Amino acid sequence: MPMSKSLSILVLTDHLSHNSENSIYSLCTALAQHPGVAKVHVASRGNAANHGFFYDQQSTLLQAWPIKGAMRYENAARRFLWRTISVDARDYDWIWLRLPRPIPTTFFAFLRAAIGEERIFNRPSGIEETSTKQFLTNFQEYCPPIRVCQTIEDIRQFQEEFPIVLKPLHSYGGRGIVKVARGYIYENRRRHAFEHYLPILEKQLQEDGGYLAMQYLRNVRKGDKRIIVVGNEIIGAVLRLPPKGSWLCNAALGGQAIAASVDERELQIAQKLTTELAPRGIVMFGIDTLVNNQGQRILSEVNTLSIGGIKPLQDLSGQPVIQRAVDILASYMLNGAHWLQPSQDVLAPTD
Repeated sequence: MPMSKSLSILVLTDHLSHNSENSIYSLCTALAQHPGVAKVHVASRGNAANHGFFYDQQSTLLQAWPIKGAMRYENAARRFLWRTISVDARDYDWIWLRLPRPIPTTFFAFLRAAIGEERIFNRPSGIEETSTKQFLTNFQEYCPPIRVCQTIEDIRQFQEEFPIVLKPLHSYGGRGIVKVARGYIYENRRRHAFEHYLPILEKQLQEDGGYLAMQYLRNVRKGDKRIIVVGNEIIGAVLRLPPKGSWLCNAALGGQAIAASVDERELQIAQKLTTELAPRGIVMFGIDTLVNNQGQRILSEVNTLSIGGIKPLQDLSGQPVIQRAVDILASYMLNGAHWLQPSQDVLAPTD
């Protein structure tokens, strides 16, 4: 018996941050075609008509793109800005957050008060708790040596033990990451004397509250692996290799991305994180792993906001990972927020 279409879904994004590789277009196309979904509307923060919702936080009214057929990046500017319909965010069964940072600090509280977070994924309170770099300190058994540094003296002391990498606690997209070794600061290929760089460190400490510092790993050239988990399933992994002469695994800087598999330790890490994230309403997340100095894959990052890499993962692997992600998410929405039990084993993808 065919499934009846019932779900109404509002997706919140910002088309001004998109490029042709953004996964939202393939994801929303598959979601709109799912047999359990009646309608998918997508509202962009990049439309000035939506500022009352995203920035002023005084209204739940939005202009949205109603998805009919394929949602294409080539049509984004026209469809997000001009060919929209008027909607109210309170009228949907579910809201899917696909918003990149920066996000106003009061926005998540606004969503909770105006709409109620039990039908939003990932859940705003869960994102707030888990999207700071400090959250990683809850999993130190799976990480390289890490420490939260809130003063210059904290940084000095930790870098005396071994070279370290500093990540601003609330940074995103690789912003502000530096290496500290033997009295020097390295911004990718640029080297600065520690004392000369002090004003920048002090400004970052003041603005962001501190750094997450972790041991710099000499095996960084073996790549940063992004593993994507949806529900209780790993849907795939991509290995991002740094460009020649760089210690940052950033494709935008000329790095290379290839399809990858997960090992037993990474499966264990995903299982542990799922048991912690599921009760917080985190249905979909990404984890990054690096190879430590002993040759073992370890946890270096957790992403619970706008998880990227799904379309590149499908393109590289040739597997239908977008459809699998949508099937899991639709099942979650159709069966209620209690569908995902934190005790469930995390399943690795099948070849």
